[in-house]
Amino acid sequence: MEEFRRSYSRLCKESGAEPQEAVLQLLHQLPRGQLDLATQSLTVDTCRALGKLLLNETLLKELVLSDCMLSEEGSTLLLQGLGANTTVQRLDLKGNNLRATGAEALGKLLRQNKCIQSLTLEWNSLGVWEEAFASFCGGLAANASLRQLDLRNNQISHKGAEELALALKGNSALQHLDLRWNNIGLLGGRALVNCLPSNRTLWRLDLAGNNIPGDILRAVEQAMDHNQDRLTAFRESQARTSILSKEVQHLQEEKSKQFLDLMETIDKQRDEMARSSRAAAARVGQLQEALDERQSIINALKAKLQMTEAALALSEQKAQDLGELLAAAEQERHSLSQRQEKERKLEQQEAADRESKLLRDLSTASEKNLLLRSQVDELQRKVKSQQEQLFLTRQELTNTSAELKIRAIQAEERLDVEKRRAKQNMEDLEKLRAKEVDHMTRHLEDSERAMQERVQRLEALRLSLEEELSRTKAAMLSERGQAEEELIKAKNQARLEEQQRLAHLEEKIRLLAQARDEAQGTCVQQKQMVAESQARASQLNLQVEGQQRRLEELHQELSNKDQEKVAEVARVRAELQEQIGRMQADLVAQEVLREKVAALERQLKVLGSEHRQALLDRESENASLREKLRLKEAEISRIRDEEAQRASFLQSAVLAYVQGSPLRALSPPQ
Repeated sequence: MEEFRRSYSRLCKESGAEPQEAVLQLLHQLPRGQLDLATQSLTVDTCRALGKLLLNETLLKELVLSDCMLSEEGSTLLLQGLGANTTVQRLDLKGNNLRATGAEALGKLLRQNKCIQSLTLEWNSLGVWEEAFASFCGGLAANASLRQLDLRNNQISHKGAEELALALKGNSALQHLDLRWNNIGLLGGRALVNCLPSNRTLWRLDLAGNNIPGDILRAVEQAMDHNQDRLTAFRESQARTSILSKEVQHLQEEKSKQFLDLMETIDKQRDEMARSSRAAAARVGQLQEALDERQSIINALKAKLQMTEAALALSEQKAQDLGELLAAAEQERHSLSQRQEKERKLEQQEAADRESKLLRDLSTASEKNLLLRSQVDELQRKVKSQQEQLFLTRQELTNTSAELKIRAIQAEERLDVEKRRAKQNMEDLEKLRAKEVDHMTRHLEDSERAMQERVQRLEALRLSLEEELSRTKAAMLSERGQAEEELIKAKNQARLEEQQRLAHLEEKIRLLAQARDEAQGTCVQQKQMVAESQARASQLNLQVEGQQRRLEELHQELSNKDQEKVAEVARVRAELQEQIGRMQADLVAQEVLREKVAALERQLKVLGSEHRQALLDRESENASLREKLRLKEAEISRIRDEEAQRASFLQSAVLAYVQGSPLRALSPPQ
């Protein structure tokens, strides 16, 4: 870092500016491979000098420029210098209030730089200018090295989220994206959810504090879990592939080692045979020279040496036979080695073919297994979403029933209040009016009991429906989007109709209460108008009966709606059973594939053991051949020794014969 410090001072002086003392002190104290200038107010000249230094810097791995109050020009100069850098892997630009120019410079940096893996842009304003942020997102889409991106608190709107979604569709390297505490909202969340099926590398996406609904957040979590599972499965397959390749390489190394040992043994045997043949040829040459030297003496004594010539002819015949035997043994050994070489090559080719076939079968089986796993994961996610929708539907049913109960209780309370008031006022009237009021209250109580019984029946029906829904919840494993939408529409329509009818009923009950109050007031003020009040009471009874009939009609309509819901649930249950059957068939197929994979693995093990056994047999056969060659060589050496002994005996006999003959006496002394 001392050289970096000197270069920074030199560049600042060349540009006519003084280097910042705080920056010089930090450069003097920084560890190797890291440049931390956090919370330092960097001038434009300092940014220009640092940008020039970063063009050719090869030691920095991490650059921290958080809370440095960078200007638009300074940030542009720094990012231009980083564009050609090949060593910086982590860049921190937190809290620098980067805007339009900074966003465009960051987009250019992401297009040019191929080594930055982590980029922190928290507490900036990149999302305020949509065109500049679109340029940044274009650079992100073209980048292939960035693994982690922090965009917290950048005022990103739903438009910016849509640009990010387009960038994520084209990006194939980003793994962690932090978008917390922005203004993405519902539309931005939907855009991000729609882009996630096209991106298979992003396994973590943080969206807290963006006013995004819970169902979209759950969909994002499911997509992230799916990508993480896919990444885990990919790593497992890579590990298995590396293990298999290592085993295959180990087997190939063992085979090559065995082949080299065998060839080395054969070469040694050939060398020994060549040495023995050269020694025999040299010995024969020596004998031939000795015989040539004594040929003149043997020519003078031809008549006397006929037996010797016969013995020599016999010895030559034996030598020729031995030579033929040697040639035959050499030819047999050569043919044996050729046949062994051909068999070994055929076995190697067969083993290679079997291994390639097994590897192809294993790769196809692993691909099918991965496809089935992805289908199972997708079906599980669909089941979770349908379970959540079913839970929401059941919650809406409970809310509706609770509202109906509350309204019924309110109506009952109002009726009770009206009864008590009517009873207190009617006690002052005559006995005839009291009897009529009692009759009216009994009629109202009967109608209330009937209404309570109907509500209880509806509650029992609702409970039975909830039990059926809870039983069918475990079997729901397929898409129900269209059915759910139709059911929601029907519920909304029924809820609207019920609300309208209940509002109408409440209005009529309010009118009834007002009329009753007026009747009571007239009864208190004018006792002489008893007959008129009785007539009004009878009219009120008629209206109550009409309202009761209207309530009965409403209950009938509710029962019809419940029957329609039951039919819809039965239809959905049938569809779910069909989907379950298909899923079971898929699971059976997956089990069959797993059994095939296990059978292939067992077959691979059996082939490996057979190959090892064949190698052991070949080794034993080679050992037996080596033993035979050793015996043949021993026999050849024995025959050579016998021949040499016979030749020495013959030579000694010839010398003894020559020394004991009469010619020995006539020969001049030496």
